[in-house]
This record gives sequence, structure tokens and C-alpha cells, in this order.
Amino acid sequence: MAAIAGIISTKGKQLTEATEKVQKAVNLMHHRGPDNKIVQTLPDRTGALGAAEVNLTPERTQCAAVARAPYILFDGELFNERPEGQTDTELFKEYYQKYGKNCFTHMEGSYCCAVVDNGETIIARDAVGARPLFYGTENDLFCFSTEMKGLIGNIRFDMHELVPGHIYSTKDGLKPFEPYFADVPEPENLEHATKVLRDLMIEAVRKRMKGVNTVSASGGLDSSIIAAVAKQYNKDLHLFTGAIESANAPDLENAKLMAEFLGAEHNIYHITDQEISEFIPQAVWYLESFDEDCISGVIANYYVSKMAKQYCDSIMVGEGADELFGGYRMVLKSEHVTSDEHREELAKKLLAIAYNTALRRLDRGWMANGIVYQTPFLDPKVLAFSRKIPMEWKIYGENQTEKYILREAFKDMLPERIYKREKLRFAMGTGIDDVMDRIVSTVVDPEGIKETPKSYYGMPFATFKELYYYDEFLRQFPAAYEKQTIRWDPFK
Repeated sequence: MAAIAGIISTKGKQLTEATEKVQKAVNLMHHRGPDNKIVQTLPDRTGALGAAEVNLTPERTQCAAVARAPYILFDGELFNERPEGQTDTELFKEYYQKYGKNCFTHMEGSYCCAVVDNGETIIARDAVGARPLFYGTENDLFCFSTEMKGLIGNIRFDMHELVPGHIYSTKDGLKPFEPYFADVPEPENLEHATKVLRDLMIEAVRKRMKGVNTVSASGGLDSSIIAAVAKQYNKDLHLFTGAIESANAPDLENAKLMAEFLGAEHNIYHITDQEISEFIPQAVWYLESFDEDCISGVIANYYVSKMAKQYCDSIMVGEGADELFGGYRMVLKSEHVTSDEHREELAKKLLAIAYNTALRRLDRGWMANGIVYQTPFLDPKVLAFSRKIPMEWKIYGENQTEKYILREAFKDMLPERIYKREKLRFAMGTGIDDVMDRIVSTVVDPEGIKETPKSYYGMPFATFKELYYYDEFLRQFPAAYEKQTIRWDPFK
């Protein structure tokens, strides 16, 4: 719901340019919070803090509390119980003043935040990490920013993405914290686990419905489940789908089927080849990565969010289900998987790096147009229960049906074609893979990868397309920033 940034002296010295630099950082991230902008110089002039906000409801705005110490910036949302009318930032401040640095263990939600208090700067990020946060120290300055671009000009080399479930303090350095504990039952058997999962998912959608009447509908199982549940709470539901105009892809027809099944208004954005070609440099700018899978994903998300912005400021999405319930057939059922233990290991890795891959493309694509995204599958209770479900209930039976327990939990709420549909790689479902090959081959020699197989810091290019994306990356970011690009596909 916001972009946050700050520059603080690590030596306690007064800074003459901190406010101007924070102003610049906030301006570079204006797309994330186009409604309100806040830049505040600290009273002792040892630094400055800033933010850009999206207006939603009174309970979810006001991302800054900088009138007096402790000075707080907060991006995200909390689902803890609180008095009527109390904002997330006010609730966070209450928790911080009560529990200190242990407050993050008590917070249920999706967030990143910063606190300046008694000469110490603290930044933190929830255990899943949908909301990004980067930081670094250089020339006696500690700098942090929601996106990497907010650090350009201040941090050249020593830049890091804050790891989910961690705190960084200018006094104590980087440390993990015990995440919020969601109390969920033990699965007794497959039937019991299916019922519990259904109840938890319905509740996760319900508590995110305030101010939301839209769902991003890709035509896949996950977004269809979200849409089916959301329709129970809002009969005036709108679905939004992006489709590649020149591709004959299965996602669009399934999205149409789901919209008709629910009787929901369906808005479709037909993305042209020209739009894709012209947008690639901006895709790299927003995404801050050159991984080809993530580039393809952010393009589709961007154009759907551009359309959705005409109708709303908040939307519900289906991300997270693949990581939690045995999706990603091309990875977990790959010929490279050597055993059940190996599959479990890969599933855990996909979840562990999601903040820098699947969730990065989600965050950047939607926030590029100032659309706040809700992720019910990443609800703490759903996440906790998914970890108790054995892999053989996720990828099930002789046919190795992926996300089996999820399909069983909601098959009565979906068209048969949807709940039986096999998971496709995102770029295959939308048809964007072939389109990107065709577009990029007009500006980059496909054989060029033989002469330039790796990036400056040694990351192998997966295909010739990444040569082009990497070239655009270097035009826009310091070379050292490429170290924040993580490969989504472990077999590339």
C-alpha cells in the first residue's frame, strides 16, 4: 500500500542533503503510492524518512507516524484484533512500544516497516516477504527503500534485500525473529485435512474482502478458487484477465468459463505485441530483475493492473498456492526430481525464494499502477496448515495429480474443467513465451548467447532473451544490483 525510504547517519552527524535524497527516492517509487507523499526530516537532522501512499480505507492508510519518536514507516496490512478505527500503523506502534523488537512475533499480516528510535534504526519484514525492502550502508549512511531504485545514487555496492522473517538494526545487525504463530489443527486424514483447508481458505478470503470487489482471474485453479469464495461475500464481483492478443492460449477461455459460471462481470485486457515490445525496458525498471520467467509475468500483471486501476485500488490474487500445495508441475514432476525427499526439498526452496521471484513479479506488476494486492493463500493459518500436509496429499495418486487436496477442497465450487485442469507454467498458459521469443529475436541475435553466456557477476543466461533484458538492466541500475536477481527455475 506504500513505498517507504530513509537515509540515516550511522555516526549521528547532521546531514544537509538527506531530505532531498529521500524526496528523490520517494519520487522514483511514486507509482507505488500515487495519492499521498510524506517526507520528514528528523528533528536532530541526522536523517530523513519518506513514504508514498495509496488511499484505501481509513484502517489501511496512514503509513507513517513521524510526528514524534518512535518514528515509524509501515507498508502492508495487519489482521490482529484492534479497537474500531485503529489503523495498521497505530496498531504497529502500540505493539512496538509494548514489546520492543519482539513485536514482530505478535503481528499477523503482510508487511515491511522501519522504526527510528533512540539513535537506532530498525527495519523488518514478515516471514513470507510479499512486500519488498532493500538496504545498504555506504559513506557512513544507512539507507533503506522499498525498491532498489530508491537506493540509486546512495548505495553502489553494499546493497541487500532484507530476508523475510528478519530484522536489521543499525546496532545489532541482521537477525531472524520468531514469526507469528498460527494455531491450526493436525490433519487426521485426507478427508479431515481437506475440510480444514477449505475452512481456512474461506476465512482467509473473508477477512480480506473489506473494500475489495475484484479478483485477478487468470483462468487457473488458484485464482478461480479465490473468485468462487469471494463471490459468496460480494455478489457484485468483477474479474480481470490479461490475454496476449496474438497468442492462442488456454488461460483466457478458462477465465471466461469461470466468469460465466459465477455470473461475474469480466474485464479483459488484450495485450498487443507492440505494447509488449515497447514495455520491455519499463518491465525491467519495475521488476528490477532480468530473469526471463519473471519478466514475462510482470508484463501480464502490469497490463491487467493498468486496466483494474480504472475500477479499483485493491484486488485479490491467487499467488502462493503453487508453492504451498505442490504446483509447478514443470519443477516438482520434472525428470530431474530423483525422490520424494528431493521433491519436498524443491517445494521448500520454491517457497523460500518466492519473495524474490513469483512474489516479486506479483508485487512489481500490480504496484506499478498503485494496485494493492491481497494474497489469501499466504494467510498465516493457511501457510501453517500447508506445512502439516504431507506431499503425497498434494501430488497425489498414480497419476501424480498436483494440488490434489486443494482441488478436492473446492471442486463443488468450480466448473469441472477448472478443477481438473493441469497446471501450466505461467508463460505457457498466457502464450507469452512464443511472443517474447519472436519480439526479442528482432533486436538480439539468438546466437549471441554463445559469445556472452554469463552476466558480469557470473549468472548464466537461460536463453538469448535474457541478453536483451540484462542489457536493459545495466542501462538502468548499477552493475552490482544484478546480485539481487534470483533464478525462479532451479533447473535453468
